[in-house]
Amino acid sequence: MLSKKLLDAINEQIQYEFYSSHLYLAMAAYCYSIDFDGFANFFMVQAEEEKFHAMKFFNFVNEMDETVVIHGLDTPPSDYKDMEEIYEKTLAHEKFVTARIYKLMDIAMEEREHATISFLKWFIDEQVEEEATAKGILQKIKRANGDMSIMYAIDTEMSNRVFTPPPTA
Repeated sequence: MLSKKLLDAINEQIQYEFYSSHLYLAMAAYCYSIDFDGFANFFMVQAEEEKFHAMKFFNFVNEMDETVVIHGLDTPPSDYKDMEEIYEKTLAHEKFVTARIYKLMDIAMEEREHATISFLKWFIDEQVEEEATAKGILQKIKRANGDMSIMYAIDTEMSNRVFTPPPTA
């Protein structure tokens, strides 16, 4: 049984995961609007990943015989200066999500809720990957220094990304 504090925090995390999906859909729409379809694909895949994360939390709460509460979502921003800004915002958002996962882990550890601790380890590892990916793309964009031929090469690279749920899901 999850404590009220932990259950409330997990239900809030479900909201943040769904918000992340909406944020990345808005970013995809921006990329499509400036003809960077590969970058748009990156964010479409990212949106699917975030929805997958939300559902992992959703299913965990159900498996723990608790009640999921679905909260409303804020409207994400949809206009950006350029690709550098969008990836700066992406990295900042992923760092925010990491901090939230750490907060959940802190509560679970404080309460010695071992099932939740085990469950959250996957998310901690996932956030390391999420931050590294965003940081790596941001570095490429910064190195391109506005050179459109390089930006289109990165865009082409982003078009190859696909969502594949992890086998341990």
